[in-house]
Amino acid sequence: MTQISQHQPSVSDNIFNEPAIPSAEASITDRIRYLIKLMRRTQAQFAEQVGLDPSMISKVLSGKLTPSESLINRIVVNIGVSKSWLTSGEDVPFPRQLHASEMRDTGQRIKEALLSVNPGAPVYDIDVTAGTRELSRMFTDERVVGYLSMPGINPECPIVRVSGDSMSPRISNGGYISIRPVSHSAPIFWGQIYVVVLEDYRMVKFIRRHPDPSKVILHSENPCYDDMEIPRNSIQQLYLVEKILNYEIVC
Repeated sequence: MTQISQHQPSVSDNIFNEPAIPSAEASITDRIRYLIKLMRRTQAQFAEQVGLDPSMISKVLSGKLTPSESLINRIVVNIGVSKSWLTSGEDVPFPRQLHASEMRDTGQRIKEALLSVNPGAPVYDIDVTAGTRELSRMFTDERVVGYLSMPGINPECPIVRVSGDSMSPRISNGGYISIRPVSHSAPIFWGQIYVVVLEDYRMVKFIRRHPDPSKVILHSENPCYDDMEIPRNSIQQLYLVEKILNYEIVC
């Protein structure tokens, strides 16, 4: 049988030299240091990314300046980090609600909910990470394998398959995602998961702010993959990932 799984990875569980998450007793300054290390940025690059003078970050990290509410808010907005975690150590650095939510249901219910006709969200026989063809042209009737009608699933958003393990365990190899197209003029929600369509390939990644406003950072959930820095104007299409449906085979 199949079932949908959910897993919240912890940076402290990472064996690939990621910094350990500071304890709840740590200071705001300690958590800012953690973010700088996690993002593999210099102090100057981090300051630029959050829109501050590098000297201010330097004074905060050296203890000469107390983190102000303005500084905290800038970090929260520009990095996508939890304000509760940054100020008090509660919650997690990047809470799940900032990202696409995951369906937690049995595989049998998903199977029963897959309808042969509307109403429901169309499920396409499309691997969103394979090929370079413009996705909007692939959403044709002959590629629809069924319709999914479940609470929380937007019937207007197509559901497609994801292959590969770069977003594992958040998105399993072979899992499905519900996606919504966004226009070129729409703002990017930093820290969210998107389907990113480039000229030569498509991929599913977190999009993070780059110190250089002409670029973005594509981040994988799987720590075996390095961040990618790409020009913003190389992005041909963006689709916001709204729901994640992960499957595991259970004996």
